[in-house]
Amino acid sequence: MDQSATRAVTASDDRREAAPASLRGEHAAPERLVLARGIFTGPSARVSDELYAVVKGGAAVRERLSLHLPKGATAHTNTYFGRFAASYWQRWTTVTEVTVTANLGVGKKANVRLVASDIAGHRRIIASLVATSSGTVSLSAPLDQYVDGGALWLEFDAIGGDLDITELAWTAQAPEKVRPVAIAICTFNRAEDCAHTVAALASDATVLGAIDAVYVVDQGTDLVEDRPLFQQVRPDFGDKLRYLRQPNLGGAGGFTRGLYEVSAANEHADVILMDDDILCEPETVLRLQAFANLTVEPTLVGAQMLFLLNPDYLNVGAEDVRLGELKHGQKVPKALRNTSMLKKNQERRVDAGYNAWWTCLIPAEVVAKIGLPVPIFFQWDDVEYGVRAREHGFVTVTLPNAAVWHADFYWKDYDDWARYFSTRNSLIVAALHTELDGKAITKDFFRYIAEHLVGMQYGLVHTTLQGIEDFMKGPKVLRDGGIEALAAARASRADYPETVKHPAATPPVNSADIQVRRAGGEPSRITLVLIKRAIAQWTGRTQHGLIGVTREDAHWWHVGLFDHVVVTDASQSGVRVRRRDKARARALLIRAYRTLRKLRKELPALQAEYRAAVPELTSRENWARLYGIDAN
Repeated sequence: MDQSATRAVTASDDRREAAPASLRGEHAAPERLVLARGIFTGPSARVSDELYAVVKGGAAVRERLSLHLPKGATAHTNTYFGRFAASYWQRWTTVTEVTVTANLGVGKKANVRLVASDIAGHRRIIASLVATSSGTVSLSAPLDQYVDGGALWLEFDAIGGDLDITELAWTAQAPEKVRPVAIAICTFNRAEDCAHTVAALASDATVLGAIDAVYVVDQGTDLVEDRPLFQQVRPDFGDKLRYLRQPNLGGAGGFTRGLYEVSAANEHADVILMDDDILCEPETVLRLQAFANLTVEPTLVGAQMLFLLNPDYLNVGAEDVRLGELKHGQKVPKALRNTSMLKKNQERRVDAGYNAWWTCLIPAEVVAKIGLPVPIFFQWDDVEYGVRAREHGFVTVTLPNAAVWHADFYWKDYDDWARYFSTRNSLIVAALHTELDGKAITKDFFRYIAEHLVGMQYGLVHTTLQGIEDFMKGPKVLRDGGIEALAAARASRADYPETVKHPAATPPVNSADIQVRRAGGEPSRITLVLIKRAIAQWTGRTQHGLIGVTREDAHWWHVGLFDHVVVTDASQSGVRVRRRDKARARALLIRAYRTLRKLRKELPALQAEYRAAVPELTSRENWARLYGIDAN
């Protein structure tokens, strides 16, 4: 969620209402719980139908919940959204057998097969039937051979006539009660995106019936409630929709408001946190909810992320964090990453350390036991909460075949104000949950800073140091929830010209003077090259002239060869101009040395200080103060 400005309010100005009646109640379970439905086309034309079902031998007619096959055609659901993740259900839930049913309209004859894969992707038929008349068919499979990997899917053959497939559902024996669930959407000046996300939830009657409340927490100045689409679908929710406005407290503050409100209304209700700017697959809500209802122990259940600009590509199968290295978003071994899900499936079960909050279900028991998130505004809030939950015995499962589409990360430039929060919050989260090695941390920071000085990214170095310096102020830096920190991080970057993005057609240099220089391969003796580039930048023994560098070539070891460079922004929407500035590099180097020396010295005391502050920081009273509302 973009936090590029602050709201000019000091207290919550929401119209507070009682929680929806449906959220305050409990639900008796049906005899069979639907774990996943057969979906045959996506929520948008930009999404490939083959993420849902693959048809060969004729032109199929697809509707959301139905598929028409012409005579002689075949279809299978061995696809991203069509598969049933047997491995995950066997490992984490009480389900021991799954049944798949479908209503068939048979022209003459149809073959139906229930098929499985194993950890290596080998195909085997579990059950099959031949249908010569229309009606409901049912096939079952025990979940007893999938612990480390494997999935289930269906295959259909239309023989001698057409075949219609409707009401396809994977079901299991239901628990005694179905847990109430609410959705909390945090938004900041993405009003149109958020309205479309809300509309997506309203578009599916089954999903709408399954959720007990939707909280839209609006922290912006471009209001979601002013969008015609939001007003159009609002009546569809009846009593279930709550629209709240509050100061801009970042993703942490927005999502926490949802947890705060729902836990106050019903201490047994789960909450699905959902970004505002996703392309929502409503079916994902049902799959997360069903899984959470059947886990052996309360479990955080996360959706996977597919790329919005490249919709068949998976971001990562499951993520973990290396706290000692201040690195999150780390791919779990054997997980797929940046992979087309039209070409490959995740057969192996991979276990996550946490799940990002583009869409993630938080069980009621987690909120009751560990409290609310830490008010760190933006970035690492989801990591911290997932790590804290695990320390209290609650695992996270990133569920395959349940996903939303989110903006591709590699289209965002690394050099922006968000680096302040990434730096500061990584230190806070690591300080809370591991014993940091001050020597190793400061060594890594110095290397990182040196690379960016060589790359003439002086604003990025400043932003990084600003994050470290504010971390060293202790927990008091979190007192206002991040509003002042955001303003300071953004304002101070204005002093660094290379942080400004310019139109590519009209850069603040003479375009005719730009000479493009492509990079070769990464040097093998990288530390030696860093020293050489640093000396060249310091002494001015660089290649002169105006050089153009593409985004893919903008490595410090290439850019550092020059003294005046026009670099394509990662967003591909403009360029940035970097220029060697020895005086500025010297000042930043001295500042870095002093800051890192102080960090190394004070780190043990800071860890103790932050840890002692957690109960107060995560309390309902503290969050109520930040929201400007009565905690009672």
